[in-house]
Amino acid sequence: MSARTRLPLFLVSAAGLAALLGYGVAGLPPFGDYHGPYGLVLNQVVLAQRHTTNAVAAVVFDYRGFDTLGEELMLFAAVAATALILREAREEEAKQVVDAVHSEPVRAVGLAAVPVVVLLGLFVVAFGYLSPGGGFQGGTVVALGLLLVYLAAEHRAYRRLTPARVVDVFEGGGAAMFVGLALGALAGGLAFQENFLPLGKIGALTSGGSIPLLNWATAIEVTAAFLLLFGEFLEEVMVERRAR
Repeated sequence: MSARTRLPLFLVSAAGLAALLGYGVAGLPPFGDYHGPYGLVLNQVVLAQRHTTNAVAAVVFDYRGFDTLGEELMLFAAVAATALILREAREEEAKQVVDAVHSEPVRAVGLAAVPVVVLLGLFVVAFGYLSPGGGFQGGTVVALGLLLVYLAAEHRAYRRLTPARVVDVFEGGGAAMFVGLALGALAGGLAFQENFLPLGKIGALTSGGSIPLLNWATAIEVTAAFLLLFGEFLEEVMVERRAR
């Protein structure tokens, strides 16, 4: 298909998508105007029922935790499929590309920021059910912190820090941990993924019952998934650079 043919097709599809988005946005209620009973009820009962001060985390990992399980497995499947498609016998080629950052200030500041960003991500995960945050958000921050090693140093340093075999294990392990916790409730005679641990003291890191464990399982899977994607895409770039 020629460029002259692709451009009209793109313009037509883009116009149709813009019209659909505009129609959807126009039908949204005014900002802050919420009339759904579900959210109002949860705001009243979540603290007493789940001992989590972040109602969103209680919804994601408990009240509608079955949906989150589906999202977790979809992310796992999507990343695994991407790695399966991209992963070829090209690791040796990628290793031969020299892409080191030569600016000393950039290297120094970038590498110094790595532990800071990773620590921030872990904080977002750890307190995700007490304050805004959670496993999805914190896991992404941790992965981006480790990606700084590539941006501030070089690809080979990033590869050594995040070996694909180890990252694969963590990605599968995080997803398996989430599923295991969900099935663990059934083994105890409870409903699927029902909260089965002591709720603890409100406002403490030990509160929330099984919610913190599901939160950390999500963080592990999300972090590993992003690292795996970064690694596969970066290797593609490295091989293309060598080919030039």
